[in-house]
Amino acid sequence: MTAGNHWPRLLARFRLSDPGLAALRSAARAAIVMPVVFAFADKVIGDPNTALFAAFGSLAMLVFADFTGPRRSRFVAYLALAGAGAANIVLGTLCSQDTWLAVAAMAVVGFTILMSGAINGYFAAASTSALLTFVLPVTIAAPPSAIPARLEGWTLAAAAGILAHMLLWPARPRDTLRVDAARACAALADLVDSRLAGDRSVITARSSSARDAVDGLRTRFLAAPHRPTGPTGRTAALASLVDELDWLLSLLEPPADPPPLELCRKENAEAMAATVAVLRVSAARLDGRDERPDLARLDEAQEAVTQALAGQIPELKPLQDGQALQSALEPAFRVRSISDAVRQIGGYALAAAGAAPELDESQMARSPFQVAKEFAVEHISAQSVWFRNSIRGAAALAVAVYIAQRTGLQHDFWIVLGTLSVLRSNALGTGSSIVNALAGTAVGILIGAAVVIAIGTHQAVLWVVLPVAILLAAYAPRAISFAAGQAGFTVVLFVLFNLIQPSGWEVGLVRIEDVAIGFAISLGVGLLFWPRGAAALLRENLGAAYARSADYVAAAARQLIGGDDAARSAGAALVADAAIHRLDDSFRQSLAERSARRVKVEDVGTLVAGAARVRRAGQSLAALSRMTDGDAILARCGANLDAEVHALRSWFIALGDSLVHAEAAPPSHIRDGDGRRRLLDCVHDAVTGGDKTKLHPALVLLWATQQLDNLWRLESHLVQNTGGV
Repeated sequence: MTAGNHWPRLLARFRLSDPGLAALRSAARAAIVMPVVFAFADKVIGDPNTALFAAFGSLAMLVFADFTGPRRSRFVAYLALAGAGAANIVLGTLCSQDTWLAVAAMAVVGFTILMSGAINGYFAAASTSALLTFVLPVTIAAPPSAIPARLEGWTLAAAAGILAHMLLWPARPRDTLRVDAARACAALADLVDSRLAGDRSVITARSSSARDAVDGLRTRFLAAPHRPTGPTGRTAALASLVDELDWLLSLLEPPADPPPLELCRKENAEAMAATVAVLRVSAARLDGRDERPDLARLDEAQEAVTQALAGQIPELKPLQDGQALQSALEPAFRVRSISDAVRQIGGYALAAAGAAPELDESQMARSPFQVAKEFAVEHISAQSVWFRNSIRGAAALAVAVYIAQRTGLQHDFWIVLGTLSVLRSNALGTGSSIVNALAGTAVGILIGAAVVIAIGTHQAVLWVVLPVAILLAAYAPRAISFAAGQAGFTVVLFVLFNLIQPSGWEVGLVRIEDVAIGFAISLGVGLLFWPRGAAALLRENLGAAYARSADYVAAAARQLIGGDDAARSAGAALVADAAIHRLDDSFRQSLAERSARRVKVEDVGTLVAGAARVRRAGQSLAALSRMTDGDAILARCGANLDAEVHALRSWFIALGDSLVHAEAAPPSHIRDGDGRRRLLDCVHDAVTGGDKTKLHPALVLLWATQQLDNLWRLESHLVQNTGGV
């Protein structure tokens, strides 16, 4: 192969492993800035404490932390990390001279930092850097008088790191989830538009395109290492948008041959046109354009459909029974459900794009107390992946600090870093990463020793080698492998410690001795604390998500029909939301584990989405209950829904139980035909009785029936997708 052909192939390979060369730019930034910061601290300030914390502080800011998102959000995140790091250094130094105090502090701080990752992606991305700023001072014992010098080094590193991130090849990543959400909105708008036109061939093609777009969005969403959630604002809206688009597609796909729009044809057409407009503008907004969906038009179209139905039902030719009445009203009901979902999508799109949302405060704005309560319900539980991983990590780090403090090994903080570097969510994953880490460390020691032997302790040459070593160490783990990163990092340590305190190749033996102890601690703790990791938890969370979502459906239905206390339904909603989020976290974590290969990811993804649909049905029923004032017809006619609601709840709980115990899914339940017929006849009598005050509650009941129909259809879909779990 000629040299001319070699380089294009090499560049193409780099682009494949590092799209946009983002990792290379980040590594180059660290290679330029870190040596300058370290040189200033070592040669100008001349304090070993300052130099050490400037060096490792630069690693924390430039290598281990790389926030994405809008420029302002990234800047605030780096400032917050700088403040948290300073607090950790002070606390770690104060605890460093007492072994048991250091161990206790490491356990508490480690758990807090790791658990905070459940709040949003920024906290999760900062966890390694934040832990490093505590591990270093707590394992290197020093009196309180050392705090100013340590803070000086950290402040120097943090200031230089923030300026470098903001000014030197600043990241300008496109939010891929937003781009995919925009594509899904546009595809769904095309599908609705084709249904208005009535061209079956176009409907089939656009239905397939919409399914591909929505599935692609969900796949990317699940592939992200951290769920993009947060207390309020754009992250929460973006996560909700994924579920809402999937729900809308489920409403648009069936039936294959919809009945003609006989009732309120004009109003239905306007509602669908308003729906198309909102979806298109939502796509534009998510794609970065400054447009705002006309939600007022959609609201007016919805109200027009409701008023037209109420006015035209009494004028219908006599219908034989309630079933005939529901068939006549079904197209208008479907339009109402579609426009409801699209209104949610429009509001979420605005919030995800950073604009002021046009959603109820209860949907987007929550008080700090509500946020804390929801977080506690969701994560302070052994069913939470975040809770398990935080307990496991805190225990391992505390044991590592104890051993480091007691053994008095040189550079003993590497015991703790070795523990942290290989700790995974299950013992199998930890064992695999230990092999990679040991291999990488061994290779790094050989290379580093060869470099030091060749150079000796010649300071000028070591300073020249340092930026090259940093470039390779920062680039390798992102673009090559974890083991390559360990090798590169070990070479950096050889050079760094021979600049601080020349000792030749022996520093490598210290490094491998310390990290080997740390690796053993990590593996031991992984075997003691939930060794099967997220894969085993996934089944339990699937069962809990279906059961709690079914409870929510039942509670919302009872509130609608029987006027039960709204607080009971709200409580069920909170528990269902927590179960769904724990399921999402465990599924996301299981994809990163080797054991995740034993299941069909597509089938599990379908089941995860199915649980979210059950919860969404509960939300729809709860919204319907807010449209009523305890009308008598709701209690009298709605009582006939009790058996169907109970059967649905029992079936989804049974499905969850079958998933937990790896058993065959139950067949779809036999519907309560008599109760359904009585309900429809009761509504029919109320509608045709001439009392116009009964029309609105009758429509609400029929809308509720449609939600239950959707769940019944979902049953057979889920039964077909349980074999791969």
